[in-house]
Amino acid sequence: MTTIAVLGNGRVGGSLATALTRAGHEVTVAGREPGAAADAARTARIVINATPGAGSLDRLVALREELRDKVLVDVSNATVDGPDGLPGHLIYPGSSLAEQLQEALPETRVVKTLNTMLFSVMTAPATLTQAPDAFLSGDDLQAKQTVRQLLIELGWRTEWITDLGGIQTARATEAAILFVPHVIRSSGFTPFAISIAR
Repeated sequence: MTTIAVLGNGRVGGSLATALTRAGHEVTVAGREPGAAADAARTARIVINATPGAGSLDRLVALREELRDKVLVDVSNATVDGPDGLPGHLIYPGSSLAEQLQEALPETRVVKTLNTMLFSVMTAPATLTQAPDAFLSGDDLQAKQTVRQLLIELGWRTEWITDLGGIQTARATEAAILFVPHVIRSSGFTPFAISIAR
């Protein structure tokens, strides 16, 4: 059992918290109440960023001390929404939210994952008709191994998990969010994930 704090109590954070609790972990979900995120992060071994990506950097930098020596799993994409509420463009072109977080929080081990799919696939990858991919980006090998194990507990098969390398590789997976509005406009909110055909 691992103590996990999920920052963000929307659809992404809620579904991850439910699934990780079911897997036997002690999970705390922090909403927007003053001090809730700090309290949750302070007592957790792993912190999951499921807050809206546009404001994630400021929110997490404010938790620098609470996040020291923790594994920070970043599942958010930093975008400016278009007029229909779907992702319009990247906030950090030529970089990524994950890179910005790692630079701002050097004593935190940031791992990017689960940001290339509709939220429902994060905790139920086997429901898709084709094998999905979950990508890992991060500079700390031990942290990535910890996150890999969490993914397996969420139903991801080992062969579906691809380690892309260092944190700078997150700019590639974050850019995949630009597919999302077009896929949703074409097919609706049917569960999907970005996959590599092999």
